[in-house]
Amino acid sequence: MTRFDVWAPEASRVRWWLGPAEPGAVPGVDGVEREMTPAGDGWWWLDVPGVGHGADYGYLLDDATAGPIDIEPDDPAAGLLPDPRSRWQPHGAHGPSRVYEHGRFAWTDAGWRGRGLPGSVLYELHIGTFTEGGTFDAAIARLGHLVDLGIDLVEVLPVSAFNGPHGWGYDGVLWYAVHEPYGGPDGFKRFVDACHARGLGVVLDVVYNHLGPSGGDIGEFGPYQLRAQSPWGASVNLDGPDSDEVRRYIIGNAREWLRDFHLDGLRLDAVHALRDQRATHLLEELAVSVAALEVEVGRPLSLIAESDLNDPRLITPWRAGGYGLHATWDDDVHHALHALLTGEQQGYYVDFGTTATLAKALTCAYVHDGGYSTFRRRSHGRPVDRRDVAGDRFVAYLQNHDQIGNRATGDRLSATLSTGLLKVGATLLLCAPYPPMLFMGEEWAAGTPWQYFSSHPQRKLANAV
Repeated sequence: MTRFDVWAPEASRVRWWLGPAEPGAVPGVDGVEREMTPAGDGWWWLDVPGVGHGADYGYLLDDATAGPIDIEPDDPAAGLLPDPRSRWQPHGAHGPSRVYEHGRFAWTDAGWRGRGLPGSVLYELHIGTFTEGGTFDAAIARLGHLVDLGIDLVEVLPVSAFNGPHGWGYDGVLWYAVHEPYGGPDGFKRFVDACHARGLGVVLDVVYNHLGPSGGDIGEFGPYQLRAQSPWGASVNLDGPDSDEVRRYIIGNAREWLRDFHLDGLRLDAVHALRDQRATHLLEELAVSVAALEVEVGRPLSLIAESDLNDPRLITPWRAGGYGLHATWDDDVHHALHALLTGEQQGYYVDFGTTATLAKALTCAYVHDGGYSTFRRRSHGRPVDRRDVAGDRFVAYLQNHDQIGNRATGDRLSATLSTGLLKVGATLLLCAPYPPMLFMGEEWAAGTPWQYFSSHPQRKLANAV
């Protein structure tokens, strides 16, 4: 017996759909439909005997009818929708979901005791471009190189299911599912298991501030999003009506990555774009939940924020009035190093580029810690109280996916700096009082550009992006 349940508070009727099991069947066509029962608080449920791991399913809202998958529908609610909590999307972000049972995977990391952030060296990589194969299994073959390099934690760019086969991953639409072209959920587990076997911890980049522009359609089920806009589209509903369930959706997702995929940490993308006016911020609620999970699994779990606010309260312990996250990316260290080494002073580098700003970044973490920011034309940041916040709570880097990929030509520092200056930068980074992070290929001064890319199948969307 398998229990199917879904949150659809605005639907008057929800039907569960079981896909045909015949080989070669077209996803979305034919299949069996059953009415679901309302359970209160917007939830619907159905117990189905004889259906388990590997079965394709989906949901039909109100008067919707099943039919061939349409990746550019005129009315998303008119057709079959994947499960917002889908763990497996073999047919892509627009196709039906597939039942996935976590307990079927044979882990070999029972002796793994975790890897904390203090004293660690991180290595940021993108599964799709780290190897020619672009899969988890292909990446496993390169893990020996990371061990020889002295890496402790592998930080993986987002792997949640997104629209199209290729992309950075920051436009995920089904957060519980692993992108199928990379190898799906079992592929990711094989990768994590292989990392642990080699003494490497794994941190996953997750995006909770917006949903991608196409696929998943979880907004058809309920108010997951607000009309207010983030820089990347509609904001996630963290403090509006019905937001309790949305917050549970996010925290449940974080816990599942850490617990069921045996991850050692999460990097939280652009937390400054989380619109949350509640007395208890989502980040604090998440930190409390992960602290409890840490006790349950018996190993350290890290939450690493990305934020442009320069606000140390993110990483200040609860007893001192903070949110209790474990660390944050530190762009000011990057800017201080980059501007001094390259001489660039345009845009947000305008207040950097001197040995004095580098010295401040290496001793105070933030250059902008309450003073005037010329780029923003206002004061910015807040001082770090070193009595409560240690240096190991700031992740430093000379390059990362954003600082390379957001440049017009995606050029790395090796395209600008001499070998000597690259060595100076590496020395300053690795000798700084912060956990250092390398971006894939940085260790051998790779010259290949790494620009932003996506592969939306919809022509209009692809042209717009």
